[in-house]
Amino acid sequence: MNEIDFFDLSAVLLLTFTLFLIIFIRFLIVSGVYHYTFFILFRKIFDKRILDHTPLKKKQLFKELYWSAISGLIFAFFAISIYLLWSIGYTAIYLDINAYPIWYLPIGVFITLFIQDTYYYWIHRWMHKPSVYRYIHKIHHKSVHTSVFTAFSFHPFETVLQAIILPLIVMFIPLHFYAFLFTLLIMTISATINHAGVEIYPSGKYGKWFGKWIIGATHHDKHHRKFNYNFGLYFTFWDKWMGTESPESIGR
Repeated sequence: MNEIDFFDLSAVLLLTFTLFLIIFIRFLIVSGVYHYTFFILFRKIFDKRILDHTPLKKKQLFKELYWSAISGLIFAFFAISIYLLWSIGYTAIYLDINAYPIWYLPIGVFITLFIQDTYYYWIHRWMHKPSVYRYIHKIHHKSVHTSVFTAFSFHPFETVLQAIILPLIVMFIPLHFYAFLFTLLIMTISATINHAGVEIYPSGKYGKWFGKWIIGATHHDKHHRKFNYNFGLYFTFWDKWMGTESPESIGR
């Protein structure tokens, strides 16, 4: 990775804008392909798995894209922050694949997701306090009938709360550079799956076990509709331990 002079404001702004384009365009591509795949290309196969057949309103989609663009800009700022921390040696991100055992690669990814999931669960519950909700989290919950674009549709302060944990994680948790990029990809895909409004995870014996521990569209859709349940991000265990999982989700 090439270093940048952080005292050169124009270079920093250019890099921030470039990262914003990468983040936002990647989000649009992932969301667009996902929607096309399950709602158009394989619509007949997944029709019974669509959680709400009501057509989405254009006004909602435009608002989601607006807030998503702002979120993309904020994520770009935090990406620059992580790059700055890495350039001065304040992160545990490593480039040498031999620095840690190969088996540690997935472990590092899981630890990162676990920490983020734990952090988000409690922040999420805090944002549902009435005195906080109406100023911050309400924007995200305006999308009761969620779409692929709901995944990034947040109040700017909520986006900051979500992103601020990442620089802290990479300062202490060793992650290979490509494992870190893979983790970011998981975050984007997971957010898309959970908000797209179509259940793609398998059913049956193994699907039931998977859905018991991994959050999918059905689980998170109940959060948008029931409001006071299902606060998790990736995994269901915090909701199970804290008794905040919706009755319909228990035993799924």
